[in-house]
Amino acid sequence: MADLGKINHEGYQSLLAGRLGAFRKEVKQGPGFGVDVAITSLPGGLAMAATSDPLSLIPSLGLQESAWLSVHLMANDMATTGFAPQYGQFVLNLPDSLSNADFSTYWGYIDRFCKEIGVAITGGHTGFVQGQNSTFAGGGTLITIAPESEMICATGAEEGDVILVTKSCAMTATAILGMSFPETVKNKLGTDVYESACQQFYQTSSLKDGLIAAGESEKFPEITAMHDVTEGGVLGAIYEMLIASGKGGMIENDLIPVGEIASQISKLFDLDPRYCVGAGAMIISCRPDKSAQLIDRLGNENISCTVVGKVLGQDQGIRISEGESSSLLEYKETDPYWAAYFKALNEGWK
Repeated sequence: MADLGKINHEGYQSLLAGRLGAFRKEVKQGPGFGVDVAITSLPGGLAMAATSDPLSLIPSLGLQESAWLSVHLMANDMATTGFAPQYGQFVLNLPDSLSNADFSTYWGYIDRFCKEIGVAITGGHTGFVQGQNSTFAGGGTLITIAPESEMICATGAEEGDVILVTKSCAMTATAILGMSFPETVKNKLGTDVYESACQQFYQTSSLKDGLIAAGESEKFPEITAMHDVTEGGVLGAIYEMLIASGKGGMIENDLIPVGEIASQISKLFDLDPRYCVGAGAMIISCRPDKSAQLIDRLGNENISCTVVGKVLGQDQGIRISEGESSSLLEYKETDPYWAAYFKALNEGWK
């Protein structure tokens, strides 16, 4: 088990695998390490995709920003199927210190952000809990129904595919750190960097990335797998997708995109941006002869996309090359963002 953050591969295998309730043949993709969605067959060639995540409620960040994370981190998972979410269930275990006015504001933004991406809220549970002081105030599930043959899964990467990353590393981590410690960031890096970090926060949706990559009016079968970037960053997400697909890979370190804002804030907080939570970026596995078309397709919507590596056979392992040498890619069980955030908080950074 990881000290903080989501369960690691070993923890999943020893504690969860094989203990997943009843077997039902219509479940085509169940739980797995690095898997973003469950896929269940329905009549008529359709399938139901479902994904669940914690709901954020971070007073220091803001109610609007918390609602954005709550909706869009789940939507990012669903985007890996190539389809947008349609229905949502929300379970809210709210702190008893949260006022009705603040809850109304928070829920108003949940409602707004769901409407913007076409999600109907179909139910859940809402309650206040004494002693609840976590920044995770419950959990949510998004569901979509679409043709089964057109759904993509993180398990589908094929040997010979190229691996691409949209946007940049550490977008979420550096945006939240910038917004959480505004005085420090302004004093050390300047007001422009702080304001850019605030703007970057609302670029942490990869729903559009996934839909454009997979195709909306027509599907592009050359997209074999997608995985959104969360804890563990771009390198962690690539590792997870390759493990889920039962493949190896070679990643070119020098090709990994790191934006200027992310680079400056990561340096201030002594972070490696490649391993930091980075919602907004999408990992894509694509047939090599179609990668240029994918890059152009995303570029036409002002979404940058970079080839960073190649899918190999499982026996070759997952490696990263730097200069003339390569080494096994390290999978960090705890996202370094957490330690950086609490270190700054304990040191009185404002």
